[in-house]
Amino acid sequence: MSSFRDHFNQLKNKAEELNKKHNVLPIGQNKPQQQAYSHQYYPGQHQPQHSQGQPWQQPPQGQWQQQAPQPQGQQSYQQQPPPPNYSTRPGGPPPIPTHSRPVAPAPAAPISYGPTVYWRPSFRPEIPVSHEFEHKQGHGDPWGWGNNELENYTSSPANSFHTGDGKLIVRAIAQNAQPDSDARHTSARLVSRATLARAEGCLTAWLTLPCADGIWPAFWLLPREPFVWPHEGEVDIAESWNGDRQNHSCLHWGFYTPEDAAKHLVRSTHVPDMDRRAVRFNFAWRCAATARRPDGKSAGGGRLMWYIDGRPVMKNLMPPGTRPIEDWVVLLNVAMGGNVCQGKVPQDGAYDMVVHGLQMSEAVDGGWGRFDNDWQHCADGAVM
Repeated sequence: MSSFRDHFNQLKNKAEELNKKHNVLPIGQNKPQQQAYSHQYYPGQHQPQHSQGQPWQQPPQGQWQQQAPQPQGQQSYQQQPPPPNYSTRPGGPPPIPTHSRPVAPAPAAPISYGPTVYWRPSFRPEIPVSHEFEHKQGHGDPWGWGNNELENYTSSPANSFHTGDGKLIVRAIAQNAQPDSDARHTSARLVSRATLARAEGCLTAWLTLPCADGIWPAFWLLPREPFVWPHEGEVDIAESWNGDRQNHSCLHWGFYTPEDAAKHLVRSTHVPDMDRRAVRFNFAWRCAATARRPDGKSAGGGRLMWYIDGRPVMKNLMPPGTRPIEDWVVLLNVAMGGNVCQGKVPQDGAYDMVVHGLQMSEAVDGGWGRFDNDWQHCADGAVM
């Protein structure tokens, strides 16, 4: 018996030595999880706040915290093509500084058994951006952009391109000394060729947003052309301006007049590192396909909800008289200057919106049961 006990103790001691060597804890003790750089807040660091004063809480790890799709072995946005020669002077232009900050690498996407994805554009260098998106082009208010903005939207690969590691870049370039007004502020305004297509679903984008004076990135929705603005609606999912790192989740279906004030709803969420990581934005909708008026417009009443990093931040009912949600398209652009930016002009340089992933799914992660639960605890949109 004693020899058996001695042998058992030797095995036990050997196991404990191996556990210590490999940092393995006994069953029942939880090893502290290391948080990813992009979601970590340190003691004394400013914590992002919700617009109602509630502290920002990171969503729990698990099925609702799906990572952006990433090609295996290539997981960070690093390489950028050189900016084009916009100068006519001999010898070419001076280098254009890139104001976009380094992006924390995102881990490869885990195997997901969540809702079916029914649209996901491929951001491969050999595929032109125009395969999935239409380039809207033009400079200034005569083209209908409004807000006294500065940018000239182009289809140039200098302003929108795919990277070798599977990202879509929407790049705004400021060269304030250019004699040609069309070349001073160039950018891209992309409109998806696909519509939301379904009466219920979820649109997801993983974005790193440029933050600087005079810069206004946006990820948003409009009805498919032709449409009547603003009556048929507008949804803003991710937008920030002048580097304030405040995300504005919005629903609009009226003019900016006192009588239409209640038709502009918004919730602001402070995301202090939106320019340093891939922030996950979701827009989910549940609208009955048969809820249409005789004129073909929405009868209203469908439920809309906005999420940031898996947390619901705003909800609202679909307004009557807007375009049915199936007919809406996705827009990605970086605007410059104008009324929204309070007349600020960006410094010379390149400003990148990095689209790490984009997709439409049949439901939110966690299913419609999760959506219904989130609806009970989410704030309504507030009148602007």
